[in-house]
Amino acid sequence: MFTKPHCPVIAIEEHYWDEELEKTYTGSEAGRPGEQYKRLHDFAGMRIKEMDEAGIDVQVLSHGAPSTQKLPADTAAAMTRRINDRLHQSISAHKQRLAAFAALPTAVPDAAADELERTTKELGFKGAMLHGLANGKFLDGKQFWPIYARAEQLDVPIYLHPAHPQPDVQRIYYDDYVKDFPMVARPAWGYTVETATLAIRLVLSGVFERHPKLKIILGHLGETLPFLIWRIDQALKRPGQKSMSFRDIFSNNFYITTSGNFSNPALLCCVMEMSVDHILFAVDWPFVLNPPAMEWIGTVPLSDADKAKILSGNAKQLLRM
Repeated sequence: MFTKPHCPVIAIEEHYWDEELEKTYTGSEAGRPGEQYKRLHDFAGMRIKEMDEAGIDVQVLSHGAPSTQKLPADTAAAMTRRINDRLHQSISAHKQRLAAFAALPTAVPDAAADELERTTKELGFKGAMLHGLANGKFLDGKQFWPIYARAEQLDVPIYLHPAHPQPDVQRIYYDDYVKDFPMVARPAWGYTVETATLAIRLVLSGVFERHPKLKIILGHLGETLPFLIWRIDQALKRPGQKSMSFRDIFSNNFYITTSGNFSNPALLCCVMEMSVDHILFAVDWPFVLNPPAMEWIGTVPLSDADKAKILSGNAKQLLRM
């Protein structure tokens, strides 16, 4: 047994699936029957029961990958609006237990910015989550900057979440081993490579010079980037580089969560590089279940005050909860 911490617990990368959007998924993205699939479509049954059993007070829900990032431009805005409206309706009966990040129609960036504002102001959502590439395009491209401009204006974060690697990357990097080790292309390594690359590209793109108060969240203890900050920053300052400080931007504008990465050495590295004020609790439910996350928290070698910041204090401030 483990003891509930002496503070609220807010988990901010917890997923669900929308039935209409799910019908657009094919191949490896499509759902398969099983307990995990049932949990993705559950709001009031297993979800709340397992939160209670683990001692989690609030989940911030977001659609699972690839969410709306592969919808075509002619249908993306209308479908995404329906998806967000259904999510709002589903969590409304549990306002004390469930909150939400919006899905955004990145195929039409101006509409995506408007949807971020609508869901934030009208539905009370806490920001948005974007998954992987948008129809094959990295999300650092200037066509997507209206989303980041609106996020800065609204003072809400954008959560960058992995999706399946692009087909060419899958083939070249992973196909030799994916039959025997299917997770190597997913959480074991592929997800990290894709999302860390996007985060680095965002810094290099100049979007933070244009929007210095933009806030970005990365899951899985920062997709390895806290471990690599020194090396990335030093390499980018060698002769021949454009002047910039990767360390300053990453440490100031990025926040990271514990989703699916319950390692004390990794957490302590993140605390030393990012400060405890930029770390938030998450489980990655239902892809990862709640008990391992909550059992791990009891072993974390930090003060109770720092644990309280990670478990809910930082989320209350960043997400205005």
